[in-house]
Amino acid sequence: MKIPFSKPWIDEDEINEVVDTLRSGWLTMGPKTTKFEQLLAEYLGVKHVIAVNSCTAALHLSLVALGIGPGDEVITTPYTFAATTNVILQVGARPFFVDIEPKTYNIDPEKIREAITQRTKAIIPVHFGGHPCDMKEIMAIAADAHLYVVEDAAHALGAEYQHRKIGTIGHLTCFSFYPTKNITTGEGGAISTDDDRLAEKLVILRLHGMSADAWKRYTDKGSWYYEIEESGFKYNMTDIEAAIGIHQIKKIEQFTEIRRRYAQQYNRELGEIRDIIVPYEKPEVKHVYHLYPILLQDMNRDQFIRRMREAKIGCSVHFIPLHLHPLYRRLFRFNRSCFPIAEWVYEREVSLPLYPRMIDDEVRYVIDSIQKIFWEKYRT
Repeated sequence: MKIPFSKPWIDEDEINEVVDTLRSGWLTMGPKTTKFEQLLAEYLGVKHVIAVNSCTAALHLSLVALGIGPGDEVITTPYTFAATTNVILQVGARPFFVDIEPKTYNIDPEKIREAITQRTKAIIPVHFGGHPCDMKEIMAIAADAHLYVVEDAAHALGAEYQHRKIGTIGHLTCFSFYPTKNITTGEGGAISTDDDRLAEKLVILRLHGMSADAWKRYTDKGSWYYEIEESGFKYNMTDIEAAIGIHQIKKIEQFTEIRRRYAQQYNRELGEIRDIIVPYEKPEVKHVYHLYPILLQDMNRDQFIRRMREAKIGCSVHFIPLHLHPLYRRLFRFNRSCFPIAEWVYEREVSLPLYPRMIDDEVRYVIDSIQKIFWEKYRT
């Protein structure tokens, strides 16, 4: 048996929709991108969804639309992928890291409160692995300090916090549709918001700052005329990508149910191994398990991953804390021990395969393989 770390679920619905798009002759942003935005807005329960070509683009556009720039600070977590903070640097602002909670691996709200300065303009909470951050506390902190909240929900489509879907709480929420994510469009991302002014600005910024996109200019009711209103970007989603997403949206709940069912099986059986810490889920959230991270307490991680590869099981590590990377060490003189909880988690974390295309026998094989590794360890 060979089990990859992740595998997207694509079937005939998506394939036929893409073929229809190719035959239509409308390949760039057009009617199917508009439909994708409408379907996702309806699913989330928000007024606006702006589809873009990646979550990185979504985060960058959000900061630009909010007017964040040189001299500003944005509070976020070091325990995330580089895109979260690279975009802060790209607008000329400074990422201000605070440590994470030891159970959820999400940003610690109490540390956010302590980190606010006169230069702080926004908070970017990252819903690590699909477990929502403490958004009630984060939004209260933001309101007290007059800060924007831009949620990095790359892992969290379908997740809920206190019975509210992620995507309906912060000022702006950014999603990813990369092939490993909870739904995919191949590449792609989106921003959700209820703010009419911000939505209008984001629509203009995503396509060169133009007052009218191609769909508005080249349809029967459109006009060739446009004006450049902002210094914008080429960040639009295409109809080819949206054609995949239209059918993926319909499967979000199905995908989530499968992820949660397999995660619960992992929890039950791997949780019995004394040297493994399984993921935690707070009672007020719905975890969507984009990742299934375990922590190894008394096992060499490299040895564990090597044994899993020998069993033909794909694993990964999420993430090397950003303050340990050369760029951030060079810019801000970070060193080890700056964020001890993030470092403690990173040194022990391994992400196991978990995706909707898995079958029961594959999950069983992963569990049996891990139990064998530890049985052999304890025997010696």
